[in-house]
Amino acid sequence: MYTGKHAHLRPLQPAFIMAGTGETMTYRELEARCNRLAHLFRNRGLNRLDHYAIFMENNSRYLEACGAGERSGLYFTCVNSYLTPGELAYIVNNSCSRILITSVAKLDIAREALKQCPKVELCIVADGPSESERIIGLQAATCGLPNTPIPDESVGTAMLYSSGTTGRPKGILRPLPEQPPAQNLPIFDFLQKLWQYREGMIYLSPAPLYHSAPQAAVNLTIRTGGTAIIMESFDPERYLELVQRWGVTHTQLVPTMFSRMLKLPEHVRAAYDLSSLEIAIHAAAPCPALVKDDIIKWWGPIVHEYYGATEGLGFTACNSEEWLAHPGTVGRVLLGDLHILDEDMKPCPTGTPGTVWFKTATPFEYFNDPNRTREARSPDGSMSTVGDVGYVDADGYLHLTDRATFMIISGGVNIYPQECENLLITHPKIADAAVFGVPNADLGEEVKAVVQPMPGIAPGPDLAEELIAFCSKALSRQKVPRSIDFETELPRLPTGKLYKRLLRDRYWGDKRSRIV
Repeated sequence: MYTGKHAHLRPLQPAFIMAGTGETMTYRELEARCNRLAHLFRNRGLNRLDHYAIFMENNSRYLEACGAGERSGLYFTCVNSYLTPGELAYIVNNSCSRILITSVAKLDIAREALKQCPKVELCIVADGPSESERIIGLQAATCGLPNTPIPDESVGTAMLYSSGTTGRPKGILRPLPEQPPAQNLPIFDFLQKLWQYREGMIYLSPAPLYHSAPQAAVNLTIRTGGTAIIMESFDPERYLELVQRWGVTHTQLVPTMFSRMLKLPEHVRAAYDLSSLEIAIHAAAPCPALVKDDIIKWWGPIVHEYYGATEGLGFTACNSEEWLAHPGTVGRVLLGDLHILDEDMKPCPTGTPGTVWFKTATPFEYFNDPNRTREARSPDGSMSTVGDVGYVDADGYLHLTDRATFMIISGGVNIYPQECENLLITHPKIADAAVFGVPNADLGEEVKAVVQPMPGIAPGPDLAEELIAFCSKALSRQKVPRSIDFETELPRLPTGKLYKRLLRDRYWGDKRSRIV
């Protein structure tokens, strides 16, 4: 979050406001805090292209934790704040992070993870005191450091993690040009124009800041001289109240949030003035057509949708009018070169589903993982995919129908089932396991496990509860199955490959699309 320009132009304007507490941070104060932390990074030996990690809930110190890296030429990894110590340790180690920034609320988990992270030199508690040489409080650590820029400022960026079919997350590394932090990266220039970000805008952020979309949106808001209202957590009526209270002009949501607001009683929905809204963006998960139609009727034609993986392979988008003319679309290509190909890498006819490939819009690689980088690319290396399946209609609009990797998107969160499957197989009462997404009216999808008990083990509710509790000890809550069904034997091909699609399709019925 680079504030240098606006710290001089509008020093007393709020850069952001925490929705729950009303805590306000002006541009001047945010600039000073980011600079002090940037000096701390340099004092600790972090130089351009080094890495650090952030593991916190939405709080008032999150943006400076990112902003300091963005002006120091560093890669910062924002970690899902619901992860277990083991999951956190993996990402911290894999990202080669030398510093971990956490909060009092997450310190117990961070402490446990640090036992497995010998290369982490320092843990900074953003809102708490120091307790050892290795775990120090942010205020104490930066007290007395200059509030002016470091002498060798250069732009840094987030290196976020995306899970894979193996269940192990992978860091998405993009080349970082040597340029001043005041100069936007090309993707930010593109998004700023597309969504009409401007000085004086009021952006409402209802999602966790560790996600790539809120990261980009809040960053853009502050870079353009707006004010971000940051919700600590999402509540449907509270969201509407905040739009009215602050005169919110821009916002970005996931479809589950639309669905929950639409389920509010009519008199509650009608009680709030939403007329200030100019742009409402959604992504991260497919939006059910009925939900999308209803939100446009309620809010007007201000709803914009986009599709793009964190990897930045390509980018499609559509406005309300385009979506109404092509229900279910995720838009037309604005970045990248789209190809729909069959299993033989041959082009699919118009309207025929195939794997979605892009000639990459922006270069990327999976951090320190050439094998998985290679697996995501076409044999000739010219195209990349994240495994989505879809088709292009006669007017050039992309429609998604499936995910080749069986990735689950639940409430906007990407979940890869292999990790849960691998865990269930280790349970002494389970011979085989399959995990996949099934329809959920609120979340879009929920995690379902179908298991094959060992001989002599009786299936039933008691065993299901035991397995859910077993998973809960090792996995963050989003990855834990909500329900478990039993089969005498799971379908496997002669090669031993699990024929999961046969199981999953039972739960999706005759729907044309296998994603909600």
